[in-house]
Amino acid sequence: MKEFWRIVKFTLFSASAGLIEMGAFALFNELFHWPYWLSYVLALVLSVLWNFTLNWRFTFRSAANVPVAMLKVAAYYAVFTPLTGALEHLLAGVLGWNEYLVTVLNMLLNFVTEFLYQRFFVFGKSVDTKPVGKNAKGGNDHADTH
Repeated sequence: MKEFWRIVKFTLFSASAGLIEMGAFALFNELFHWPYWLSYVLALVLSVLWNFTLNWRFTFRSAANVPVAMLKVAAYYAVFTPLTGALEHLLAGVLGWNEYLVTVLNMLLNFVTEFLYQRFFVFGKSVDTKPVGKNAKGGNDHADTH
């Protein structure tokens, strides 16, 4: 049951990140008229930062080294972004598909693969190791050892 609720949380946080990504993409693409690839990449970065922070803290509740976890997520996106950029170029550029449809398809692909990647590789054995509640100290959530 714990994994079910983890998936629910990940889904809700991903949906909020999706709103950030779509809003930022629309702003960059429609208002600023930046190239699709630049709009996509910048919107993706904003959503990744939001999503990582919420999922690290609330979904996976991990005490793992945050910079290391962020580097692992950066590695995921170092592969994911060029692949979906190529997919975007093929579908929206060459085949003429709607840019927003392609963005939504990329977001769905990201949702599934990123959950599995974060759950089993980024956080893995550190899932549910971050202390929360009355025994947590201040704003840093480290266990009180006194």
